[in-house]
Amino acid sequence: MSTTRPRVLLIGCGNIAGRFDMARPADAWPVTQAGAFRRHGGYELAACIDPDEQARHAFAAYWDIPRHGSSLEALGVMPGEFDVIGLCSPTALHHTHLAAVLPLKPRVIFCEKPLTHGLQESSRWEQACQAHGVTLVVNYTRQWDPSVTRLVDEVRSGRWGVVRSAVGYYNKGVLNNGGHLVDLLLRLLGPLEVIAAATPVHDHWDNDPTVSGLLRSKDGHVPVCLAPAHAKDYALFELELVCELGVIRMRNGGMQWDTRHAEPSPHFSGYRALAGVASADGDYLQAMTLAVTEIHQHLNQGTAIRSAGPHALAIQAICEQLLAAATHAVPSTN
Repeated sequence: MSTTRPRVLLIGCGNIAGRFDMARPADAWPVTQAGAFRRHGGYELAACIDPDEQARHAFAAYWDIPRHGSSLEALGVMPGEFDVIGLCSPTALHHTHLAAVLPLKPRVIFCEKPLTHGLQESSRWEQACQAHGVTLVVNYTRQWDPSVTRLVDEVRSGRWGVVRSAVGYYNKGVLNNGGHLVDLLLRLLGPLEVIAAATPVHDHWDNDPTVSGLLRSKDGHVPVCLAPAHAKDYALFELELVCELGVIRMRNGGMQWDTRHAEPSPHFSGYRALAGVASADGDYLQAMTLAVTEIHQHLNQGTAIRSAGPHALAIQAICEQLLAAATHAVPSTN
């Protein structure tokens, strides 16, 4: 096993690259790539790229990154220099940056979601990464949330009995935030089928509306509803599971969890009712650190890694089906 610290190049110096953590307490769990790589301690933050000179200089100074430039060409990057490339640029630029970094022969590309705006294009780049021997990891962050992992284990083990239905609440685009819900649902319920979708709302992105949708598990047993909110009002990302033995709700993106167990009704003999809410803090803020920890183990020990390319494609396929159904559901204005 190599004792050399993996070298990291970050493409993009925006919020998810590191700026969110620049405004947070130094001892808080990091929510960005730079913050997580730094907290882990086993990486070298070696270089960053961003065309915005002022933002790039501030970013490099804060994270103590020795090399930075406006582009790969300006930086003079050579193949094999970096073990991990964090792709934190806007989604519209991902295909350009993937084309530029694959010849650099990184071992891992850690790409913010979605991989691209189109499933066919995403599939081509996932295949290209495989052909180049590069492990592609797409940051569906809750893959590494311990609270979600516990929920998946509990549901699959039957602790909550049969899952009767699921409702997800989200905004800010079906590809961007809806993809996180689809990720959760795939883990909890297995393969999904899209039944219908409607009401596309461009609440943030011009090319990624938020849509409502009806789905079901592939076995047909569990109906699923995606209920949209509007990004201009407030951020909303929550999931509720109605189960045989109670109800579970993930709140505030996974910051809190509420559970209500079924018990004999104190008022009506022979009936069962839901008990009061039991609330607990979630572990979502640990997710980014655990993601880079898993990447480090993959680099040094060859262990498997979550949220790899094929899983990201499965998520995007469902999102595109929802978009297509929503588009066809809009009445003609002619």
